[in-house]
Amino acid sequence: MLAPRSRCRFLLFPVVCLAMLWMVSAQAQAQAQETIRLPLMVDGEYVGLSTQIYRPAGKGPFPTLIFHHGSTFRGTNPQHFAAVFDPKPLAEWFTAHGWAVVLPSRRGRGGSDGVYDEGFAEDRSDGYSCQPARSIPGADRALRDVDAATDLILAMSFVDRSRVVVGGHSRGGVLSVAHAGRNPGLYRGVLNFVGGWVGEDCNRVIYKSAPYIDRLLMVRGTTTPLPMLWLYGENDSYCSEDYYRSNFEVFIKAGGHAEYRQYTLPKRVDGHALVFYPKIWGADVERYLAARGLPFKEGEARVAAN
Repeated sequence: MLAPRSRCRFLLFPVVCLAMLWMVSAQAQAQAQETIRLPLMVDGEYVGLSTQIYRPAGKGPFPTLIFHHGSTFRGTNPQHFAAVFDPKPLAEWFTAHGWAVVLPSRRGRGGSDGVYDEGFAEDRSDGYSCQPARSIPGADRALRDVDAATDLILAMSFVDRSRVVVGGHSRGGVLSVAHAGRNPGLYRGVLNFVGGWVGEDCNRVIYKSAPYIDRLLMVRGTTTPLPMLWLYGENDSYCSEDYYRSNFEVFIKAGGHAEYRQYTLPKRVDGHALVFYPKIWGADVERYLAARGLPFKEGEARVAAN
């Protein structure tokens, strides 16, 4: 079990160690095979969502992973909103196995149009809110972006609509769980990397709201019988093992279907960076997807994963 120091701040995309900083740099957008803008209408406004696409060689259609990003530290620095979340090791691992990977950025994030407004405090300079009345509507707003983006992604010619998996990191993880719940039958699998919306910091002082917010969103995924895969990295400075596992147990008791996997990352690497280490989780993901009728390519795929 983790020491008490391992407590969640806000569940955001990781910028904990130097090895991860380049992934949210100004060059990250150029690392994707292609970056497009999804033109769509959300909440009565036309916006373009910046979207990265990785594809294997060939015409397709390909089995496709739609992968959703987390958020930005505590939400107090607007400069972070423009950073592009580019989990290149994950994307390249999937494309080496014959998959396409699509990474949409929600409103106000990663070069997308619109205002970033996913559950901020009344004074936005205070960052993300721990009040359920503000935090949960922020998650619902994000899910509307996911709804609209998914419709367009599924219409792309290279996407095999019969073989689509949704996944996400941190806030994107809980969005993938909730979105699968509201769309039974749409996906063939769900990959939840250290997913959650706020985390244990919201248990400080007067709020004590972290479990309420995170679990309320996660149990939305129990409305689908689809088995999911939840992945956690030890020594996550944002989220303790006890907290993450307790959320998983609540999900199962509420009727959800999922496997839980826990991993040890290299020394001095924060567990919240798990998504960037396919060498660690790749075998479990491959087995999970194969059980869902989604086998991977052989040969060069296994070389690329090592």
